[in-house]
Amino acid sequence: MPALNVNPTRQELTRLKSRLRTSIRGHKLLKDKRDELMKQFMDVVRENRALRQRVEEGLMRAHGSFTVASAIMSAERMEEALMYPKQSVELEMTFKNIMSVNVPEYTFRTRNDDPGEVYPYGFATTSGELDDAVDAMSSVFQDMLRLAQIEKTSQLLAEEIEKTRRRVNALEYVKIPQMQESIKYITMKLDENERANTIRLMKVKDMLLKEAIEEKRAEDARAVQAFGGQMEEV
Repeated sequence: MPALNVNPTRQELTRLKSRLRTSIRGHKLLKDKRDELMKQFMDVVRENRALRQRVEEGLMRAHGSFTVASAIMSAERMEEALMYPKQSVELEMTFKNIMSVNVPEYTFRTRNDDPGEVYPYGFATTSGELDDAVDAMSSVFQDMLRLAQIEKTSQLLAEEIEKTRRRVNALEYVKIPQMQESIKYITMKLDENERANTIRLMKVKDMLLKEAIEEKRAEDARAVQAFGGQMEEV
């Protein structure tokens, strides 16, 4: 018996065959989408690994420089030097479509392109290690922003891969086999009905033939009786 409750009619058979062709095409397209998403995801993961390593190394350098600067300068002097930044940053977010997945793209612009604007203090009362720490943080900022974008992209791609995988499996292991089984069931029922109709027609034909033979025999018997009566009169 089929997994689906279907009526064994030719109209239903035609409808199921059309659905099956559509499902097979959709299954192939979803598999191609899943494979391409996996390729994009692996590229993103490789970039994420390299970026994370670079960001961690940059943060370690900045932390080391801040640690040395903290040992040289007093906490009050360092807080005063970093209290009022000179440079400002504008962050913008747009979206890029990857295989029907909208992933974010972060871009930022600084108010001033002068690299010296990153230092919000004068150099007379601060240590060189603080300069190194600020420079390291400024250099790693773009990588941190790119890393945030890549990690969000990998998360969205992973979610879409999982949804696509579930759809592919549902079509491959549930929907398509159910429709194939239903088509087979309807085909068998229609063939069975056709054989039953053929047998009924053959039986009707035999009955009509038998009736015709009996009627012919009765006519022949009547003719013989009539001929016998004529012979007696003669």
